[in-house]
Amino acid sequence: MKQPVIYIMTSQSHGTLYTGVSSNLIRRVYEHKSSTFNGFSSKYHCTILVYFELCSSIQLAIEREKQIKAGSRSKKIKLINSVNPEWKDLYRDLV
Repeated sequence: MKQPVIYIMTSQSHGTLYTGVSSNLIRRVYEHKSSTFNGFSSKYHCTILVYFELCSSIQLAIEREKQIKAGSRSKKIKLINSVNPEWKDLYRDLV
């Protein structure tokens, strides 16, 4: 199922944060968890999905991703805490 989404992964509760965009969240999170691609999230072991936001188009998802990435770490933490204060892995609820 194609659904534009922005998401935030972490290495642990309040750990390193990675913000991304995808049209297939389940597949993309699986790729993070299995370290399919080398890069930032693989290097810093960002394997826990703590936030995601559905968007109506991929263009809006990319704009939202840029907005979140431009924000401070504290803003990202507030965003995560607003919907997932326990920082539980949301991937388990998706599959």
